[in-house]
Amino acid sequence: MVGREDPGSFDRIAIIGLGLLGGSIGLAVQDCLPDVRTTGYDADPASRQRAAERGLVGQVFDSAAEAVQDAQLVILCVPVGAMGAAAAELAGALAPGAVVSDVGSSKESVAKALAEALPGVSIIPAHPVAGTERSGPDAGFASLFKQRWCIITPPDGADPAQVEALSDFWEALGAKVEIMDAKHHDMVLAVTSHLPHLIAYTIVGTASDLEGVTEGEVIKYSAGGFRDFTRIAASDPTMWRDVFLTNKDAVLEMLQRFTEDLTALQRAIRIGDGEQLFEHFERTRAIRRSIIELGQDDDRPDFGRSDHGG
Repeated sequence: MVGREDPGSFDRIAIIGLGLLGGSIGLAVQDCLPDVRTTGYDADPASRQRAAERGLVGQVFDSAAEAVQDAQLVILCVPVGAMGAAAAELAGALAPGAVVSDVGSSKESVAKALAEALPGVSIIPAHPVAGTERSGPDAGFASLFKQRWCIITPPDGADPAQVEALSDFWEALGAKVEIMDAKHHDMVLAVTSHLPHLIAYTIVGTASDLEGVTEGEVIKYSAGGFRDFTRIAASDPTMWRDVFLTNKDAVLEMLQRFTEDLTALQRAIRIGDGEQLFEHFERTRAIRRSIIELGQDDDRPDFGRSDHGG
């Protein structure tokens, strides 16, 4: 129990939002922390029904207030733009000493929204850097967080014991934990996650616009590069709309830097500067090797896909 008796663990956890991340947390808890009791809620009745059928949590409730009534840890797994509204539903229903966390991809905006909706509550935002392009209650799986990073961004004055308990929780699910300032997190994720998604959405949209000109051949001959962009661009549109709007300052800063670099490569191609192109590609190739060495991706041919595209 979190509180005066035992600040080192959570044995009652509520998950609000039972899609890919919320469902995966519920299944991972059952696998890795079988003695922990889980409850859950989703605003969509069909998602609640499917979550109950899949057993994503121990008990699915028809309201957020019921789901959190005696939870020691509440994890909000909703789009970042909906965090404030979701938190407001919990006001007055939280157990004394409960910790409220989340899984959002932008942290400064989430911390502000949660603090405004839940004054006086212990709020410790977090971001498990894990996911797939799939969404909904059928998308979750227990091993999603294994060997992935979870970044925790405690606000000033956060209880160290509660931060440690949240770190222990994510490590128990298989994640590697990093403590980080919220503003720094948003800048790092803008370049490692948010900008790549924006580029993928743009490229796939451009290809769609060209389908009439190419008579369907863009999709028909989708080689590895374009195919991988379509995977990223298939991510949850609601979630990513909210990410770009809530982390817009950092995204716009990184987008400006990217635009300048892209212009430099455009010029190198125009003037035939093969040396600049080669040097740039060699440097980016080294980054790929570093990612593989850190265990953050697969170095097998075709990224370890099976023959049927898995």
